Amino acid sequence: MSLGMRLRARIEGKQTKYKALRLIKWLQKKHLLKKKLRCPVCHHKMKMISVVKKDQYMWCCERASHRKDSRTIRTGSLFEKSKSSLFSWMKFIYRFSQGLRLRQIDMIDDEVAGSSRTLSSMARHIRHVCIRAIKRHRINNGHRLGGDREFVVIDESCLRHQRKYARGRFGNAWKRKKWVFGLMGIKDKRRRLVLKLVEKRSRRHLVPLIRQHVKLVSAIISDEWRAYKNFVDPQSGSHTQHIERAWMTIKGHVRRLRRNRTEKLLEEHLMVLEWSSWLGSRHPDGPLGRLFKDIQKIFPV
Repeated sequence: MSLGMRLRARIEGKQTKYKALRLIKWLQKKHLLKKKLRCPVCHHKMKMISVVKKDQYMWCCERASHRKDSRTIRTGSLFEKSKSSLFSWMKFIYRFSQGLRLRQIDMIDDEVAGSSRTLSSMARHIRHVCIRAIKRHRINNGHRLGGDREFVVIDESCLRHQRKYARGRFGNAWKRKKWVFGLMGIKDKRRRLVLKLVEKRSRRHLVPLIRQHVKLVSAIISDEWRAYKNFVDPQSGSHTQHIERAWMTIKGHVRRLRRNRTEKLLEEHLMVLEWSSWLGSRHPDGPLGRLFKDIQKIFPV
């Protein structure tokens, strides 16, 4: 049974005390919640007791005089300061990792959370986990495409706000002048993305990025040249439609989350997409397994 299926088995259906304990034990096993905790007063081991609260359980010292110094079951975890239930968090994380029904209206209808504000907060926390992971990976390994049997497709696109039927207000995203420059490394079925915001599509802005992220003596394909338009190499299978399909996915992802309004948020979403292509898709348990791993690094329990 896959990691996603094991998680779904613990969060679907009616939320009972037994299911809450089962989920807590599973999250402890995955190192997302603490297995042990010591009393801040006497430093003796605390025990997990049943309570009539949101999480159904909490940490409490065995000494009666220290009961007032009890701690939430979420102490030291990603979920510590959140008011949402662990069930809601796990439902959101599962959907985030699978890219399923991420529109806020869909998640509110499915009772993942009660408001758009709560969903935005959850998305921000998970997004920052991915961003820290991809930055760490970039520092340790570098993001360089090309080389042995990997060709690189480059293109640019402008992810501006689109008004439906040419009606509605002009948002801040409509005024944005920056372009998104994309580089995609393709080797067999593997796809790796590098996405950067640039002021202009000029040689002065794009060539330094190509030099930074593409290895020497690598095959680069761009649809800016007429000779490469819709061209398919019979030996490597290289063609510009790879990056064209990628733009459709990228734009759809950003628009579903309604976070194309500022350059900072757009840049964060682009980094999450990089995280998915460099780290999430390469983990044995997929993006969900990688997300758990990155949470563990930031919130060691």
